[in-house]
Amino acid sequence: MSDQRIRSIAIVGGGTAGWMAAAILARRLGGKFGPIRVIESPEIGTVGVGEATIPPIRLFNSALGLDENEFLRRTQGTLKLGIEFRDWARRGHAYFHPFGVHGIDRESLALHQSWLRLRALGAVPSFEEYSLNTVAARLGRIAATRSSEEGYTVAVAYAFHFDAGLYAAYLREYAEARGVVRLERKVVEVTLKGENGFIESLRLDDGARIEADLFIDCSGFRGLLIEQALKTGYEDWTEWLPCDRAVAVPCESAGALTPYTRSTARGAGWQWRIPLQHRIGNGYVYSSRFISDDEATATLLGNLDGPARAEPRILRFTTGRRRKVWNKNCIALGLASGFLEPLESTSIHLIQKGLTHLLNLFPDRACAPHLAAEFNRVAIHEYDRIRDFIILHYKATTRDDSPLWRASRDMPIPESLAYKMEQFVNSGRVARTGGDLFVTPNWVAVLMGQDVWPRHHDPLVDQVPAAEVRSYLSHVHATIQREAMAAPLHEEYLARHGGMNR
Repeated sequence: MSDQRIRSIAIVGGGTAGWMAAAILARRLGGKFGPIRVIESPEIGTVGVGEATIPPIRLFNSALGLDENEFLRRTQGTLKLGIEFRDWARRGHAYFHPFGVHGIDRESLALHQSWLRLRALGAVPSFEEYSLNTVAARLGRIAATRSSEEGYTVAVAYAFHFDAGLYAAYLREYAEARGVVRLERKVVEVTLKGENGFIESLRLDDGARIEADLFIDCSGFRGLLIEQALKTGYEDWTEWLPCDRAVAVPCESAGALTPYTRSTARGAGWQWRIPLQHRIGNGYVYSSRFISDDEATATLLGNLDGPARAEPRILRFTTGRRRKVWNKNCIALGLASGFLEPLESTSIHLIQKGLTHLLNLFPDRACAPHLAAEFNRVAIHEYDRIRDFIILHYKATTRDDSPLWRASRDMPIPESLAYKMEQFVNSGRVARTGGDLFVTPNWVAVLMGQDVWPRHHDPLVDQVPAAEVRSYLSHVHATIQREAMAAPLHEEYLARHGGMNR
């Protein structure tokens, strides 16, 4: 048999997506599949909204062999235990979506089911008080280690906030040290093969012609390869997620650095707050149907912790995804593959998962259709399930103070989400499908956080005497409070591990 291995890879676009791809491919392929080239236009900056992450980013960094402390120093990173949501269910209301579990399940019974039983019997502490991450985050502390006492184990999960530009530069240095070549040029023409429609070559603005067997499109919203050249098509989700713009600006830090992201619902969308060591990242995601760019900018600037450090920047987008993420011999990553609001910090995770799928289904030069079909099946499933989770935040509101929130509250939703909500409301159970990013603790935190309460709890909880259930939950509650108080302060942790000096 002839050697049909990939002989070269071209990545169009740098930024977070391009350099994540270059770094992990350089690490995993070890130079045995030809050169890896990144074509990065000097005219195009990074969007930079993906500065908050979720815990799987630690797996990606570990796969590269990165030292976590160095990573924190190089990216001006902070730790993240979850997301605080303000004013989503109603004005003046707040809840916390933590990483990890609430307490620990008992004899196959979810802790929230035991809590729901006690809630029906009378006063009970807030469900959030059974999450180590939530309690620690409220105290400004970092529950970044595992602890065990009397057989009770607290599962800890954390992620990071970091400067996306610094992260891209860090990964570029890593990739170039392993042979990746960067071409600071602009792609001006894409040539397709007549016999099969595959991408054959790229012509750059200096006249150079770049051939490759596999192309990775990290060109952002425009989708230079996946859309402009291959006409893949786009599925528009505006009917469920009407926000189509964002204004972003960094500001000076003020006060202690919170170990969580904050999302505050505004009249025409929501505002993010992402604390880094050297600044705070801010943005207002909004619907242009309900507010002008100038009004949105004024709202954002009026709700900053400190003075702005740059001019506000307007971003325009259409929420949705490509109809295929892998088409012919091209795979789209990042914004080239689709866009979901950064409400649950999934942007960088979707890049990471795309690279995981690519390595699991790595092709030869034929880029067999069955590989592309499987890649698209799992990638589209992930996009669609994350979409449902984000829609939930808008749907599960009682706000009626603005047109956006009234429309969101009353809108029809995808059948897949309606089914999940129906199951939860009727039994407190979360219906799951294989491969979901967000699992039972995530859905429970957001559903109950936004006052979607089950009518019934799991009847198996009733086989345990109420006094025993109360004693068990009391023990969990006391352990959580004790462990949270013993955890280090966020800034103390960063001073020791992240090089921060304030």
